[in-house]
Amino acid sequence: MERNYLGEFEELVLLTVAVLHDNAYGVAITEEIEKQTGRTVSLSAVHAALNRLEEKGMLSSRLGDATAERGGRRKRLFTVLSLGSYSLQSIRETRNRLWDSISPDVLPAFSL
Repeated sequence: MERNYLGEFEELVLLTVAVLHDNAYGVAITEEIEKQTGRTVSLSAVHAALNRLEEKGMLSSRLGDATAERGGRRKRLFTVLSLGSYSLQSIRETRNRLWDSISPDVLPAFSL
């Protein structure tokens, strides 16, 4: 499978789509990223990343049902595709391999 590289933000968006599963749409993704990272995220940045990920073949989207709270407008819902899953697993394996390669005495101690 061809490897498509992801930036940090694209990775966060893709992971968040997986976390939200059936409820992955722009506003929910934005709110979840902010909740998980403590970062302020613009909805337009999320939409741009979602579009890039869809163009790369990592996500698909579909229109959901119309909802009263959205004034009858439909949500665009996103789903992780096989390439997106493969990319996330590959990134995770690479990061784990790197972390496992760090000698315990190399990084200074810290407390949260």
